[in-house]
Amino acid sequence: MVKAVVGANWGDEGKGKITDMLAKESDIIVRFQGGANAGHTIVNDYGKFALHTLPSGVFYNHTTNIIGNGVALNIPILIAEIKSITDRDVPAPKILVSDRAQIVMPYHILFDQYEEERLGGRSFGSTKSGIAPFYSDKYAKIGFQVSELFEEESLKDKITRTCEMKNILLEHLYQKPLLDPEELLATMREYRDMIAPYVCDVSLFLDQAIKEGKGILLEGQLGTLKDPDHGIYPMVTSSSTLAAYGAIGAGIPPYEIQKIITVCKAYSSAVGAGAFVSEIFGEEADELRRRGGDGGEFGATTGRPRRMGWFDCVASKYGCRLQGTTDVAFTVLDVLGYLEEIPVCIGYEIDGEVTTEFPTTGKLEQAKPVLTKLAGWKEDIRGIRNYEELPENCRKYVEFVEEQIGYPITMVSNGPGRDDIIYRKSQLSR
Repeated sequence: MVKAVVGANWGDEGKGKITDMLAKESDIIVRFQGGANAGHTIVNDYGKFALHTLPSGVFYNHTTNIIGNGVALNIPILIAEIKSITDRDVPAPKILVSDRAQIVMPYHILFDQYEEERLGGRSFGSTKSGIAPFYSDKYAKIGFQVSELFEEESLKDKITRTCEMKNILLEHLYQKPLLDPEELLATMREYRDMIAPYVCDVSLFLDQAIKEGKGILLEGQLGTLKDPDHGIYPMVTSSSTLAAYGAIGAGIPPYEIQKIITVCKAYSSAVGAGAFVSEIFGEEADELRRRGGDGGEFGATTGRPRRMGWFDCVASKYGCRLQGTTDVAFTVLDVLGYLEEIPVCIGYEIDGEVTTEFPTTGKLEQAKPVLTKLAGWKEDIRGIRNYEELPENCRKYVEFVEEQIGYPITMVSNGPGRDDIIYRKSQLSR
């Protein structure tokens, strides 16, 4: 069976833990989109890790971990990340990289930084990892696939032509140092040597695995609201964050994806710019940020303080619908145990009218949250494994959210560890 783990909102939902947990029961874990611009935090017996490119299954000896063709592959970062986990006594994971994956070039990172600098106050809040320039080149058909590293003559020619084009922008738009084709070719040869042991026809490998009945887990980055088509455009990422793209980014038929686990946080958080209707500020936000996650709500890649907000039923319902959700994993519920009352956003007021449907960006920026308050449970729920043992108000909170979003919450995470999980049977069936 093929399952997908994806985010319902802005990213930062706790997908790493859920993927790590589901990887235990899987044979193959596939990253199918995005790059090293976001991360997953995982806490296990080896310690606490922030993964950026590696699939979350790398901590299990029985798994094969795949970088799919849809990934923005930064080769030095991938190799450094492998070393960072093996240096901490994690056994060397089995890793395969698609020969059709495209490479994040050194100049992509430079152009990302230069453009954010040029835009100043109008910037997109980029992580400056080269992602937008990478995807721009991919769809302009001037990117480099992994397979091209092994075609020396055509590689030389393409690098020369690419440098000519990029240098016009560097000289006239950014007034920055020009690219040297010889230096770039030398770098690409280094990349070739680094990645050679892992390169594979991933689509063919997965086709065989499906025929053999292997358990395959597709791992997404970020969440629905960062999707370039269906998210808060233009404050989005540059690759599709939807489970549907998992078929494309891994190279498998769409009908093979049978289970879509969409991860929702019990409150909201986001890194980067863009509309965030349920956002809170000041001491209220600071306290939730301090208590949140495992060690606080800070970006796994950037270390930036995350923007904080209350649970947003409108955004989450929309996010789950676009993902094609079969199961919701509800994370960091334990964090809310300090509150007497817990606000929840149940609607948006736009131009004097209340809606429960997620609007396009222009209207979203005018939206004000319609909040309701639920009674808190004021106790620590970590260590509980049975849903019925949770405090009554805690269960009421989960069930209220489930009713509002209309998708079954079948997993509740009540702590950072891989065993801090409660399975429940939802009243909803889809």
